[in-house]
Formats: sequence, structure tokens, C-alpha cells
Amino acid sequence: MEFGIKVTTPEKQRGACVVVGVFESKKMTESAKELDSLSEGYIKDILSQGDLEGKSNTTLLLHKVPGVQSKRVLLIGLGKEQEFNDSAFITAAQAAFRVLGSTGITDCTLFLADLPVKDCDIAWKVTQIAKLAVDSNYRFDQLKSNPEEIKKPLRKIIISLHGKEDLAAGEQALSQGAAIAHGMSLTKNLGNLAPNICTPSYLADQAKELGKSYKLKVTILDKKDMEKQKMGALLAVARGSHQPPKLIVMEYQGKGKKEKPIVLVGKGVTFDTGGISLKPAAEMDEMKYDMSGAASVLGTIKAVAEMNLPINVVGIIPATENMPGGSATKPGDVVTSMSGQTIEVLNTDAEGRLILCDALTYAERYEPKVVIDIATLTGACVIALGNIATGLMSNDEELAQELITAGEQSADRVWQLPLWDDYQELLKSNFADMANIGGRAGGTITAACFLSRFTKKYQWAHLDIAGTAWKSGKEKGSTGRPVPLLAQFLINQSEAS
Repeated sequence: MEFGIKVTTPEKQRGACVVVGVFESKKMTESAKELDSLSEGYIKDILSQGDLEGKSNTTLLLHKVPGVQSKRVLLIGLGKEQEFNDSAFITAAQAAFRVLGSTGITDCTLFLADLPVKDCDIAWKVTQIAKLAVDSNYRFDQLKSNPEEIKKPLRKIIISLHGKEDLAAGEQALSQGAAIAHGMSLTKNLGNLAPNICTPSYLADQAKELGKSYKLKVTILDKKDMEKQKMGALLAVARGSHQPPKLIVMEYQGKGKKEKPIVLVGKGVTFDTGGISLKPAAEMDEMKYDMSGAASVLGTIKAVAEMNLPINVVGIIPATENMPGGSATKPGDVVTSMSGQTIEVLNTDAEGRLILCDALTYAERYEPKVVIDIATLTGACVIALGNIATGLMSNDEELAQELITAGEQSADRVWQLPLWDDYQELLKSNFADMANIGGRAGGTITAACFLSRFTKKYQWAHLDIAGTAWKSGKEKGSTGRPVPLLAQFLINQSEAS
């Protein structure tokens, strides 16, 4: 998809479609008024007939509007003007791309970025448009023998600005938005792949490809390497699978070697049966998404490299399957982690924290500025926050607030949960240093408490994306989250350093 941004007016557009907004009560935006003036009141007459009231998420496509050079005019309902906020802006852009994608229109000019949105600057609006445009074109049909034929996709988008003073910020935001969208597409592709294809070895190969494309340093540790590192917790999860585990390390260096890196650790369970603590059969196919944390690290690294951010980032992905079998770890087994701490495995379906704890210990060697782990860790987080917000827990309040801010900026929100010592009591074991579960109550928090025992040497945050990484039902598929959140956090960090 090709993007452009320029200072222009509706009357100069000769392309396939011009997109403008209409608020409720049929109130036209300034760009819509310009088109109405060119058409000598044609658009106002159409609105007066009740074809479009201006309610949110409604559209009206007009052809051959008198006096307008563009072949089509797409009117987007914006809702109540006094309530037009960031969510309403995203809804309007999504509605526009939904129509554009269903008509075979190949190019358009959007007059949406100049709409006033409370607490959102031109950069935010341009970034959102770029992300939503690429997302609207996303299809995953490479595994179908006869993919459904679609109309000509939207190929070129021009984002219009009224003033030259916003042009530089808009151009940078457009570049960043497109890079984030490309990272999200990679994350979605990996998540949507069948688990017999997207194995730990496949993830390792994808990391190598990224390394070649963007000149990253990529290191892959195999089972023997993990044994030398004494990663007993990670290896315990991998024992039941015929697929060899991998520890994938990607290093992006956008700044000097002396600059401490930000480390992203992504859970990469490419299929999770629950192991001996077997999951119910219903919807188990969705456990191919249990590597969404890993996929988001790969997608974020791609976005960072494409943006060429002046920052150092390390991505660490512990990748394995969690399968039942004669050699699989059993409930009651005690394993020794890379940190030397022992863990009583009370439930083999609480495997994500076992592979993450060794990866978090491995992260110490980079003397990181901060470490953020990303994992589809607990069903409890879905119960607590639904599919709207990602769960956030941290041992550092400043880091937590920075992630909250990045979430608001990127429209990829998080919600902070407590990480009080009171919850640590639930992880007590009679036979090891700790148990790997703390019971049903506060499951999201006790999972983070478990991880916190391996992060005492650095500032750390945990993102539980169990509710936000994918959608179920008719729209089943990966969402690409939290790539926007992570990318925005890294953009902010690069600007602050």
C-alpha cells in the first residue's frame, strides 16, 4: 500500500474517491462544505432527504457529484460533534476503509486528519489512519487451495492536511504508522498460521529472516545450549514434544554499544495442549495463539528496524510446544530454573511462566535498562479485563506509567493490576521454593508474582495479552496487539534518551 501526505483541498482532487465527514444533525465538516459549495448544494440536498444523518459508523457513497472532479465522494458519519473523541475517530476511519475495501476503489484522498480530536495531535491521527488502512487490507488466505477472489485492493491513500505547519510531523507519523502496521501484519501472520507449520523452528527461521533483512544479530539456542545454561524450567515444558525447543535472541542496535538495551521477552508456546493437565477439547485449536507474545516481539522488532529508531532493543523468545507424552512433565514434579530456584509443578497448563522465568534470567546478561515480558498467560486476565485492555503488572511504577501512557497514545490500552507481596503467599510450596500456580483467586496477579521472583535485578513489567492477542468466533484471528503499544513505548523511549 502506498501512502502520501500533502496540503490540499477537495476541489483539486481528480482520483477515484474523496472522503469527508458529517456530524450528527447533518452538520458538514469544513471539507464537506467545500465539496457542497463546488456542487452548488448537491450534498446538502442529499443529506436533507435523510440518506445520512451523520450517526457514528454510517456511510454514504456518492457518484459523479456535480462540480467535483473526483469520481466518488464518500461521506462518513462522525456522531455527535461534542462527543467526537479518539474512539470516534478510529470508528470513522474504520468505516471509511470498510467501504473503500468493498467497492474496488484503488486510490482515495482522506480529509479526516484535520478533524479536531481532544488531546490528539496531527501525528496521532495520521498514525492511526496508516495503521487502520493497512489493517483493512489484511487477508490471511495463504493456506487455502482456492482463495476467495477479492476486488481490487486499496493501493494508494493520500492524507490531506490544511496547513503546512503540520506537514513535517504528519510525514514522520505516516512513516511510523506504516512501520507499526507492517509489524502488526507479521505478528498476525505468525499467529494465524497452523501450529504444524508455525513450530519453534519456524519462529527461529523467521527471526533469521528478519536478521538478514534488517542486519540484526540473531542467536538461536537449541536444547543442548539450554542444558548448558541449566534452563530446567523451559526444558521441563518441552519434554513432552517431538518438536525441539528454541531460545531465540534478536539484537537491534540503533545506538552505541554502551547504551543499555530495552529487552522484550515473548512467550512462544507454539501449541499448548496443557500437557498432562490436559485442556478441554472445545476451542483447543485456539491454543496455536499461545505464541502471540513471541509473535508480538518479532513484529515490534520489525517495526523498530523499519523506523530506524535510535535505541537498542533485544528480543528474547523461549519457544516450545506443551504436549502430553511419556516423557512429559507431571503434576508434582520439581524442576530447577536457570536462576537456581526450584519450582513444584502443580499444573502443567501453567507452562508459560516456566519458560518465561528462564528467559527472564537469561535477560540479565544484557544489563538491561528495562525488561518487558509479553504473554498470553492467564484465562483469569480475560475474565478480569475482557478483550479490551491488556493486563499490566510491574515492579517499577515509573515504567508502569510509561506503558500506560504509550497505551493511551497508541489506542492499545493497558490496565494496571497490583503486585503486592500479600499475593506471594499463595505460591508457597511444601516441597520446593515455590509452586507454579497459586489457585484460582487472583490468577493473573499470582502468575505475575511468580515471574517477579526472577526479575529482582532490573526494572520489569509484565503484559498479559490473553484477552487481547486474538479474537474468537466468526472473526477468529490474531489482532496484532500489543505491537502498537510496544512500538509507541519504544518511540517515546528513543525520543527521551
